[in-house]
Amino acid sequence: MKKLLLALIVFLQLSPNAFSRPVRDVEDDYLNSIKITFLSWISGSTKLSYERAFPSWKQSGEICASFISAGYDKYHNHPMGFTLRYGHKFFIKGKDTKSLMGFYLRPEIMYSYYHYDGKSTGTRDLADMGALLGTIGYQYVYKRFLADFWVGGGYAAGTPSETNYHHGFELWHWFGKEYRHIAMSFSIRLGLCF
Repeated sequence: MKKLLLALIVFLQLSPNAFSRPVRDVEDDYLNSIKITFLSWISGSTKLSYERAFPSWKQSGEICASFISAGYDKYHNHPMGFTLRYGHKFFIKGKDTKSLMGFYLRPEIMYSYYHYDGKSTGTRDLADMGALLGTIGYQYVYKRFLADFWVGGGYAAGTPSETNYHHGFELWHWFGKEYRHIAMSFSIRLGLCF
């Protein structure tokens, strides 16, 4: 009986799961990342983000701060201010993927506040906008490097700028139509996991 019990224990220890290495490994499944929005500098601001994963829920929370004027002033209107945004990601993935990797849906809230030189008024004007967006994206993790791609849209309200660009989202102004309550956002962020 002892030999049978010992054989059963050895068999269970050497089951197929014992030989396969799981994709989610403690050493390479990071829960935090810090990112910079790719090419944000050429749009007149520098955008930095921090993300924290909640792996048991298949979710993460992400906060982003944008320093408006820390970049190339493409509209030549000398903007000065900030943008803050928070997004909560709901990952659509299987059980064997990394905590910060996969397709996701993300509702987010944003606030943009800055002063700029108004071309039509000749004075220093204020852009003070908020937006609620829904985005869909994909985040890829390779070792410690991360790339995050997304596109989305939603509702905006406040005092818009002349350019319709608010350093984190843009208002609809195409095909001869302007809708100051339709906000759109798309971007690429690159970063490191830790």
